[in-house]
Amino acid sequence: MPRTARFTIENGYYHIITRGNQKQIVFKEETDYTIYLNILNKYRKRYKAKLYCYCLMPNHVHLLLEVSEPQALRKFMSGLNLSYTIYFNAKYNKVGHLWQDRYISRLIHKDKYLLDCINYIETNPIRANLVQDITIYPWSSYTAKMDQNNKMLDVPEI
Repeated sequence: MPRTARFTIENGYYHIITRGNQKQIVFKEETDYTIYLNILNKYRKRYKAKLYCYCLMPNHVHLLLEVSEPQALRKFMSGLNLSYTIYFNAKYNKVGHLWQDRYISRLIHKDKYLLDCINYIETNPIRANLVQDITIYPWSSYTAKMDQNNKMLDVPEI
């Protein structure tokens, strides 16, 4: 049975969720998180995507981004997920799928829900009981926003 086509629009804001296959850990070491962020930044630049927030959890990823062209989302996520899978499989001597099914993409409207979505994404480590204080979780855009030299995050127009 064919997959349902994604609903994408020009200049759309999307909450993206991608999870490890069978909820497996996809970030085993600090280096893995860093490599993922580097790959994310590479594809953000390549497809001129605006990244508003992110949270890398041990077994899944949340992103909030905007793409100017509808087809850019598919290409962006395909490149990002494939590149990280190649890295991960080579490093850990694995083969096959790293990510469960295809990524989830939810269209977000530029209103209060956008701010709620950012808050939801960035506080995910608290809800998962990884930390009590979000300011100490290094793999969320919450802490990245405090870095004056951060050039990866964009500011949404609300």
